[in-house]
This record gives sequence, structure tokens and C-alpha cells, in this order.
Amino acid sequence: MGHHSPSRRRVVAATAVAASSPFWFNFARAQGAPIRIGFPVPLTGPFAAEAQDQVRAAEIAIKEFNDAGGFQGRMAELLVRDDKLNPGEAATRTLELIEKDKVNYVVGSLSAAVQLSINNVTKDRKVLFNSISQSDAINEAKDWSPYTFHEALNPHMTAGAVGRHMYKAGAKRVAFLTADYAYGHEMVRGFITAGKPFNIEVVADIRHPLGASDYSAFLPRIQALKPDVLFCCNFGRDLLNSVKQATDFGLKSTTKIAAPVLLYTARVAGGPDPFEGVVGGTSYYWRLEDTVPSAKAFNDKFRAAHGGAVPSDYGALGYAGVRSVLTAVRNAGSTDTDKVIAAMRALKYDFYKGPQYYRACDHQSVQSVLIVQSKSTNMKDKNDVFDIVAVEQPNEANLRTCQELGHKA
Repeated sequence: MGHHSPSRRRVVAATAVAASSPFWFNFARAQGAPIRIGFPVPLTGPFAAEAQDQVRAAEIAIKEFNDAGGFQGRMAELLVRDDKLNPGEAATRTLELIEKDKVNYVVGSLSAAVQLSINNVTKDRKVLFNSISQSDAINEAKDWSPYTFHEALNPHMTAGAVGRHMYKAGAKRVAFLTADYAYGHEMVRGFITAGKPFNIEVVADIRHPLGASDYSAFLPRIQALKPDVLFCCNFGRDLLNSVKQATDFGLKSTTKIAAPVLLYTARVAGGPDPFEGVVGGTSYYWRLEDTVPSAKAFNDKFRAAHGGAVPSDYGALGYAGVRSVLTAVRNAGSTDTDKVIAAMRALKYDFYKGPQYYRACDHQSVQSVLIVQSKSTNMKDKNDVFDIVAVEQPNEANLRTCQELGHKA
């Protein structure tokens, strides 16, 4: 037997070399390796409740895909990482997901700045990224790339819808309480842009740091100006704290309070009283199931997986963000990035809220915006926290134009 050993050693050595080469990796992928989706979200920090819901709903999209047989025998896998709501951390985690974990695609993020950081890494590495958080900048030519998709609403769409709703109802004198980072700034710009045809008057734009807990210094200034509406352009815990304190301060006796994004999670955490009568925008509210069959189907799957709980707005984005990528893999008949991108660009989908599609020039998901109002009476159960008071239907006219964003078409 001895004379065979040198050749056997050579085979083993050759196999080891092959295993470390890109060729071997592609071969392994083709042989039923999982389709891996990296999912960086802020599991710690002020947006943790929303991020955890993104994960729960994303896992439902993975399970659905796998239960239906995957793709050519290959199952999908979600690789969740905590980006700690920090752009540097997000870049590091995303790079690890691509280099070390060999993910095929990246979906995730929950912050304007963090998603831009993830997007910088993915476009540099030519990896498809579907962002599930609000941002205007990600659609702009300077940040965008052909690998960039934006499943979430953006501030221009959201603030535009809420602004038009409030201005049509007669709000003229407008004040802003604004978290001093991209999300806040972009929302204010959206409200002001939507207000131009209505000749609104901005009486104050008061900025506060992200994660502020005390708003008492700002509230007397706002109350003294007697605005018709106060737009709270902040998110998560910041929204909850500012709405609570504005209510305690008695601001509602003179002023309507609205938020560009009225979060289900913030409303549930805050309870009915602070949010009484507050109006806001959202990409999704579970009561859509009363009129939209895909919402009912999604909610039922979520309830079954999570003891009867209903999905939140940002949770639903986790589901849609992952499902659209996996649907594109099936439609493309391939996991090849360029083919999946082409299939996503061609998608006309209704996964959970009615019809959606990605606009060609910037891959923004064109979709409805719901206007909701918080309620404290006639609640059919503890989750029944909003009334849907209006729906702005999917319409490219409500987006910034491709030219405005710096795109050719």
C-alpha cells in the first residue's frame, strides 16, 4: 500500500487548496449550499424594539421560502448581526458578513446614517443590499449604486403624505421638534416641500440630540408660538418621550401633534393617553388586514409564530425586504447577483400591503403611505391602537424626480 501514499497526499493537498479558492466556493454554492442573507440591525440601543421585530418578520420570509422547497434544493438562511445603531460598527459587521460569512445578499438597517454606511460597503463589494429603513440620501446618485434597493418608504414620501393630510385640514402655522441627524433633517425638508403649495408658515424648528430624554426646555417656546401643528420629527424612544412630555405640558389644548412616522411599537410602549389624537404616517398597520388579503396572510403567519402578536410597521419591512430578494432569486432562476438585480427591477409585488414595484432609476419601492391616528376608545383588542384615516396610494408623482436625485433617467 505504501507506494500509493505520495499520490494520496497530493490529492488531499490539492483538495485543501481548492477549498480555499473562489472556484471551490462557487462549486460548493452550486451543490446546495444555503442562500445566505446578512441582516445587520440595531438590536441594542434606542431602536431595539423595532429591530427585534424586523428580525422576527424576516425569519417568516425565510421560513416561507424554505417550506416551499427553497431554490433548487438550496435553503435560505438569515445571519443577524447587531450594528448597535453605529455606522462604524455597521460597516465592520457588513464586511464580516460578506468576507467571512460569504453572504449572497444583505438586507437590513434601521437608521438613515447606518444604512448609508452599509450601502458603502455593499456597493464597494458588488453585493445586493435592500434597505428597510427610511432615508432620502440612499436614493441620490452620489450614494446609490445598481446594487442598492430601498424597500422602506423615504422621508420625502412619508412627510409629504402626512404634511398634505394636515395642510388640507387647515394647518398653516407649523413647528418642528427635530432629532438632529439625517432622519430628522430629511423629514423637515419633506414637510416644508409639501407645504409650499399651501403657503405654510414655519414658526420654529427646534433641534435636539438623538437619544434626548428631557424636552421640557423646548416645550414652552413651542407653546408660546401657538402653532396649528407640531411635527415631532424623531423616532423610537425619542418620539415616545417627546409626545409624552408635550401631552403632560398641555400642548394639545392649542396644537395638533403629528409625526412623520407614527410607530406601532412606540404607541404600544407609551399607552393610549400620551398618544391620544396624535396623527402620523406609516408604511404598515396590521388592521390593513380588514381590506387587504396579503396583509391578512402575513399577519396570520406572524401570529402563528409569535403567540398571537401582530407585526409592527418596521417588522413588516423586514419581511418584505427579505421576501423580495428571495422571490427575485426564484424568478431569475439563479443566485447570480446581476440576474437577481434584473429580476428585482422587474418585480410587481403584493407581499403584505397591496401593490408595490421598484422604480427603475433608483430602485425605490413605490408603495402606499398610510395616515393613522392614535386611539384610546373602541379598541377591539390591545393591539388595536390606530385608526387608518387616509391612504395615499402608490404614485411616482409623490417621489422626488430621478433628475432631482441626479439620475440620468
